[in-house]
Amino acid sequence: MNPQDEIPTTPAAPVQAPPPAAAPAWSGPLEQLAREYLRDRRSDRRWRVFFRLMWITLFGLVIWASFAARNTTSAPSGPHTALVEVRGEIAPDTEASAENVVAALRAAFEDEGAQAVVLRFNSPGGSPVQAGLVNDEIHRLKELHKKKVYAVIEEACASGAYYIAVAADEIYTDKASIVGSIGVLMDGFGFTGTMDKLGIERRLLTAGQNKGIGDPFSPMSDKQKAYTQVMLDQIHQQFIDVVKQGRGQRLKISADTFSGLYWNGEQAIEMGLADHLGSLDYVAREVVQAAEIIDYTPKENVAERLAKRFGASVGAGAVKALRSVGSIR
Repeated sequence: MNPQDEIPTTPAAPVQAPPPAAAPAWSGPLEQLAREYLRDRRSDRRWRVFFRLMWITLFGLVIWASFAARNTTSAPSGPHTALVEVRGEIAPDTEASAENVVAALRAAFEDEGAQAVVLRFNSPGGSPVQAGLVNDEIHRLKELHKKKVYAVIEEACASGAYYIAVAADEIYTDKASIVGSIGVLMDGFGFTGTMDKLGIERRLLTAGQNKGIGDPFSPMSDKQKAYTQVMLDQIHQQFIDVVKQGRGQRLKISADTFSGLYWNGEQAIEMGLADHLGSLDYVAREVVQAAEIIDYTPKENVAERLAKRFGASVGAGAVKALRSVGSIR
């Protein structure tokens, strides 16, 4: 048979795969839900790792700060004048709190190289309780360690600050310093008249007829005013007694001495509220005769400041993150 006589063959049709089975109608939403769930789990895991790292870092900073503070504590030194600062408002949780000042005083008195202790004042006063705690501790430490204490006034030594200063053996001041203000006050506001004009009713429920005494939105009876005044007078008398005990015969008492007035440094010396004009350097060099000055005042080091700021930032970031994912509303 000739090739030309071969019967032509039709090429085989390509084999086609069967069409895929149609996916169930519910598979799309289910797959989407699964993906979102996995994405949320990964996000939560990342946040947990992030916060763990942040807290570990913060903890490390706090530990570093504590060791840094210990390492910066003054080592035993030669003869020197010990300085303790009383700066700003005298109140709990402030730089001039009794806790801080007393801790510095104890460290200064216990150092054998400290020839005397100088309290330097730049304070308008504050809590009589905090001032009283410091005053008492100065007297105790003086008796225990037999060291002199000198007060040096720079800008101001008024009210509660002067309450502390009178525990010193001598008080030195600048001629323009503010000294005195031996008095006690309790201030506030009263809005009862304004509320009447605006038609506002104050609803205050108490158990005890005087429990709401001092409430700015409630009237104050004459009996309550008298009671409060007696308490203020008693605290004022305590202040007066402390000043008299500390200044003794040097104090030249007049009608204004305990009136709450304040004076400049020169006037204070004339009145016996202070002893001499002089600065910290002068007292250290000429009075204590130990020109080297070592500051015992507690100070926040850089690590502590960073730790506090870092902790605040982490806390704020955590709240913001939790709110963003709907955990806090």
